Amino acid sequence: DGSVKPGGGTLTAFDPPSGTGVRVDSFGYAGYTTSPRYDSLLAKVIVHSAGDFSAALNKTWRALCECRIDGVPTNLPLLKNLLRHDAVAGNRIHTRFIDQHLAELLTEQDHPQRTPRLHTQSAAPAEMELTVDENSVRSPMQGTLVAIVVENDAHVRKGQTLVILDAMKMEHVITAPHAGTVQQCQLKKGDAVREGQVLLQLLPREVEDAELVATENLDPDRIRPDLAEVRQRHAYGLDENRPDAVAKRRATGQRTARENIADLCDADTFVEYGSLAIAAQRRRRQLQDLIEKTPGDGMVCGIGRVNGEQFGDAGRCVLMTYDYTVMAGTQGIQNHRKKDRMFELAQQWRLPVVLFSEGGGGRPGDTDGLGSSASLDCLAFILFAKLSGLVPLVGIASGRNFAGNAALLGCCDVVIATRNANIGMGGPAMIEGGGLGVYAPEQVGPISVQVPNGVIDILVDDEANAVRAAKQYLSYFQGDLVQWQAPDQRLLRTLVPENRLRAYDVRAVINGLADVDSVLELRPQFGLGMITAFARIEGRPVGIIANNPQYLAGAIDTPGADKAARFMQLCDGFDIPILFLCDTPGIMVGPEVEKTALVRHVSRMFVTAASLTVPFFTIVLRKAYGLGAMTMAGGTLKAPLFTVSWPTGEFGAMGLEGAVKLGFRKELEAVQDPEQRDELFRTMVADMYERGKAVNNATFFEFDDVIDPADSRHWIMTALRSAPKPAPRNGKKRPCIDTW
Repeated sequence: DGSVKPGGGTLTAFDPPSGTGVRVDSFGYAGYTTSPRYDSLLAKVIVHSAGDFSAALNKTWRALCECRIDGVPTNLPLLKNLLRHDAVAGNRIHTRFIDQHLAELLTEQDHPQRTPRLHTQSAAPAEMELTVDENSVRSPMQGTLVAIVVENDAHVRKGQTLVILDAMKMEHVITAPHAGTVQQCQLKKGDAVREGQVLLQLLPREVEDAELVATENLDPDRIRPDLAEVRQRHAYGLDENRPDAVAKRRATGQRTARENIADLCDADTFVEYGSLAIAAQRRRRQLQDLIEKTPGDGMVCGIGRVNGEQFGDAGRCVLMTYDYTVMAGTQGIQNHRKKDRMFELAQQWRLPVVLFSEGGGGRPGDTDGLGSSASLDCLAFILFAKLSGLVPLVGIASGRNFAGNAALLGCCDVVIATRNANIGMGGPAMIEGGGLGVYAPEQVGPISVQVPNGVIDILVDDEANAVRAAKQYLSYFQGDLVQWQAPDQRLLRTLVPENRLRAYDVRAVINGLADVDSVLELRPQFGLGMITAFARIEGRPVGIIANNPQYLAGAIDTPGADKAARFMQLCDGFDIPILFLCDTPGIMVGPEVEKTALVRHVSRMFVTAASLTVPFFTIVLRKAYGLGAMTMAGGTLKAPLFTVSWPTGEFGAMGLEGAVKLGFRKELEAVQDPEQRDELFRTMVADMYERGKAVNNATFFEFDDVIDPADSRHWIMTALRSAPKPAPRNGKKRPCIDTW
């Protein structure tokens, strides 16, 4: 009948192939009735050929053509067609091949010049065919009756269980196709039945409830023992069942792992993975003790939605937190495996990752499956590092974050830390073990060290504020906002003083340009001469890089260059346009600053900007001098989508004062009177300013225009709307986001 589905019955003919190199393993013979108690294999044909693969295929095909089995359906036609398929001959098959070509393989094939021809399976003999009426309930498969629920003359409703059939070690329930009365139920428990065999007759009849035979309880509210066990196992990890652990967190002013997750993701959207995992210490601790004391192996992780009210499913994230109440949040075998699983899902589905990193690093006490292994083949670190540049990575540090926990934190695009955080590549035990002294945890990597040195991007008071910062940070990567509020743009005209020597707060300019309450600054206490921040303009995310005239007059030094170069990578990696706000006298100079490898670090800004693919623009607020100005415009004033200046802008190859001192040294030295020399100097500087001020320099078309500061948002939005939207990506734009 051309079916692949095996069936049972009696063999009316059984002639296996034979010959040199052909072996058949079978118990079949003519007259043999197949048993439903075993699998459906009738015969195994094994063929050996001294030739090549093609010769072996041909010999096998001929052997199958010689094989004759009648009385039951077999897969001989399929196998013969398969052996003659061109893909098999060319060894181009795969695990889905049969599924994809099944219809073709079940069709009779004619292979010219190949004999004998393939043929379809002969039908079962007439005496095996079952002629039954529509009220017969037949077996859907061969098997053994393990239970007969009803008896003759019993009244049943539609869908009620009639018999239970065992096939291939699985029980199959046969139910009533309609309401009626059972008749001719002659079978008994243990009987073997063939596919299609009549089990009983079910005469249609309207049945009153009082006449029905008893049926099993289908109460959906009943908690079965297996479900009760699952619930109990999950309960061990819930905060309400761990009062002592919760009390310890309260004593340090911190929240539990589950409280942080619940605060971060939208209500009822978090799906936890691996909640029943326990520490790999079965060799040294009792199972029940591990279940109660090490829930989740110190890691709560899963997928939830963050900012879903604004961005819908674009807010889906992988959320992970070490649980410090379980073995101090150390990294065990199972929580490493859980991390591996989540990192792979993040890679596959392009999901941002938020990691709460509190914990003490690797755990030495795990025993299961380790032997003498040092676990240096752990995959978690490389899997997480590979996510850099593919999806946003957010790290949140509270309390003690040492060793492996700190290493994962350091891989993140942004590090958010609370004031009680300590972050170090080695904790006190490792320091002491290395013979480097004895230190308290609070002495290793406190915020007083890790904020000014740039390890921490965002400092907050507590975990609640850390979660709020994480939500805001993630929002810039999740999409545009429909609702936004613009500050009064006229106020921008007042922010840069008319006195060109007067310092001012460039953060006020950033807040004045951006949508209200949309600015999030990164690393504000590191690289003080450069400001990097995310913001929104008319609801659209932008990255802002600005010189800070309140530090070194806005001159670019090593930390500032590093800070700006990395931020450019971050924005470009995730298609966020960049706005440069230029007010710099140039690159910092002097013997001391050169000791910081300034040449290499500042050049990062040129190299990074040259690889940008996102639109970027430059607004000159005041000073635009020399190489420093060029770094704030991607390498040249003609690189940005637009370069404009406010009326306070001034341009030059170097600072005006320095240009006068160097260019007119002889003229100045020729004036003997100090007051007259100073007066001449001021006059020359004023003359240089007149030549270099924005409205005059614009006549040379070195940049695009001088604008009213109140029109800045209009220029930015025109550029954003003019630039094409980024094409969907299959992978990364950049290999990674530099951790520094």
